[in-house]
Amino acid sequence: MREKILQVKTFGSFSMIYDGKSLFGRKVGETQFASMMQMLIHERKKGVSRDRLEQELFGEREVENVHHALQSVIYNAKKRLEKAGLPDVNYIEIRNGVVYWNDEIKVQEDATEFDQIYNRIKHEKNPDKKIKDLEKIFEIYTGEFLVKRQSVIWVAIEARRYEDMFRECVEEAAGLYREKQNYTQLEHLGVYASNIEPFSDWEVLIMEAMVALGRYEEATDLYAETAERYFEERGLKPSKRLLDSLNQLGNQVMHSYDVLDNIQHNLEEKGIPKGAYLCSYPTFRGIYHHLARMLERSGQSIYLMLCTIVDSKGRPMKEGAMLEGLAKRLEESICTSIRNSDVVNHYSKGQYLVLLINTTREDCAVIQKRINYKFLTDRQRTGVRYYVNSVVYEKDLLDNT
Repeated sequence: MREKILQVKTFGSFSMIYDGKSLFGRKVGETQFASMMQMLIHERKKGVSRDRLEQELFGEREVENVHHALQSVIYNAKKRLEKAGLPDVNYIEIRNGVVYWNDEIKVQEDATEFDQIYNRIKHEKNPDKKIKDLEKIFEIYTGEFLVKRQSVIWVAIEARRYEDMFRECVEEAAGLYREKQNYTQLEHLGVYASNIEPFSDWEVLIMEAMVALGRYEEATDLYAETAERYFEERGLKPSKRLLDSLNQLGNQVMHSYDVLDNIQHNLEEKGIPKGAYLCSYPTFRGIYHHLARMLERSGQSIYLMLCTIVDSKGRPMKEGAMLEGLAKRLEESICTSIRNSDVVNHYSKGQYLVLLINTTREDCAVIQKRINYKFLTDRQRTGVRYYVNSVVYEKDLLDNT
């Protein structure tokens, strides 16, 4: 006869299943029963002090007799567990001021299994055995630990611990896949990690795998898509890790043999250029480096201008429903106020960077007036604050960025 086990899931979502039936039905509420079970099951080996459990369940609420209130919660929990079909035993015990889950009821908790496999990985020398255990970790870790309860201190601490271990495991597995040149698995790992932990730069693993497999165009498209998504959803510019990955990508991409006319045709900008050159941050950064180096010989004057949308009190606007529309209007105002040869980047939700080439400080002031004329309306209370710096050639600085 198959032994019945209480199966507890804490990663990604929370559930407790016994003999195929959920202890919570379809919906797990923020109940005292759920809170108590999560803590007792997760710390079942050492138990939970009664004082700590009472603090978890009742907090700062005024309870006439907190010990009696805890006994009442435990009594109701036992009735609920018995009704769910668990064997009739004393599920929750208090010994010497410590509350324990009765180990007569066998438990399989995903977090405990994660810890056991992680500890095994730390001491494993055989790379094949290690990768198998790492892949088991990835099957178990389907999201953050008790994700809906991370306002609770003990949960937040454990969630951070598991997150750190997860990242360590991803890096470990990536290294092993590289050693074996198993780039298909490296790509799968990158996809998995990106889904589990969005906006954490795991896309670099996918890009690395694509380049190694000769899928250069896909890797380039993925970079552009990732940079755009990070910016649109989080207001984040590409991290140094993503930028380094792009540079590495550029160094590794090898096109098929071709003649110069075809190469030049593919390099040419499609369509008739209209307005300033609006580009991504990595492209803007590359152009900035190139122009700064040219200054050493050309003697041109180039200015970097930052345009920041501000509210009626002159404070930078960083969030809000209005900002998207204002940013779009500012972008159009900038691009139609400067030359085709100038360069623009949407740096953050309410900021634009502009490279003004072969211009003067006085010209910068004229350009600002042009932008304001197109951007501002009679009743508009928001505005634009401008900052301007001269671009100078600094070899050491450029080589270290």
